[in-house]
Amino acid sequence: MKGSIVVATIDFHVTSECSQECPYCWGPQLDSACDSSVAAAIVRKIAGSGARRIVFTGGDPILREDIGMLIRLAKQEKLEVALSTTGDHLSEGFLRGYGSWIDLISLPIDGSSEEISSKTKKPGHLAAVLSSLEMLGSFPDIDVKAATPVTRYNINDVPAIIQLLTRIAERLDNRFFYNVFQAFPRSMNPQEWDDLVVTDDEFNSLRSSINESNVPFKINWLSHEILDRLYVMVFPDGSLRIPSGSSYPDYGPFLDIKDLDAFLSETDFDARKHAHHAKGWQKEA
Repeated sequence: MKGSIVVATIDFHVTSECSQECPYCWGPQLDSACDSSVAAAIVRKIAGSGARRIVFTGGDPILREDIGMLIRLAKQEKLEVALSTTGDHLSEGFLRGYGSWIDLISLPIDGSSEEISSKTKKPGHLAAVLSSLEMLGSFPDIDVKAATPVTRYNINDVPAIIQLLTRIAERLDNRFFYNVFQAFPRSMNPQEWDDLVVTDDEFNSLRSSINESNVPFKINWLSHEILDRLYVMVFPDGSLRIPSGSSYPDYGPFLDIKDLDAFLSETDFDARKHAHHAKGWQKEA
């Protein structure tokens, strides 16, 4: 494995702070965040590992005070920079200040109406996300990705979400993507998954029912199987995690790993699946 690049994207969960309390959340809960110097060292190590992309996520990364510095550093280190945020703290001021260093912003949308959205997000979240999507139209160099976790609450609403996003995407000059993923029976907080998670057959039936030929953006369908062992994550405390099944194995401090490719080859990280998935979005020159 040495000399080959196994991982294309690393997710850096820079904080566990968040305005939402999503029942399916994969993010860290109450982890103490490393300080700015350690976070900067993690960004540099990600760049040195050969990965081409960093995803700043959380929690909501915008809630971390030094996120602007980390974004700027990642771009200086020649990384593609993605920001996965809840959307309710995104502002024009933030975009004016840091947007030139951001390649993609990902926003969650859990329903086409506040009634459905509020089943898994706090009231008002949908309005905040729609406002953020419109705001991003003034920053056309930033690619935009919307993401919907499919649950029992919204599985019948996905066609309406697509219609809503279609109307928005047609007004934007940004490249636009849409991820539809099967809410996974994995969370840092235990859940009653039977009340939330849809079956594989239900998810596949949803996919078959969508006529993508009439949709002006690419839809990525992410099932349980695709999502498992797909991500390499650095948590706020600096630990390396690779979600597998319903667990988050802790592989110790990311900064202590000498050769990331060799290290990952000894774990159950699915490098082939990761490489295939990573091709779904790449910043155009």
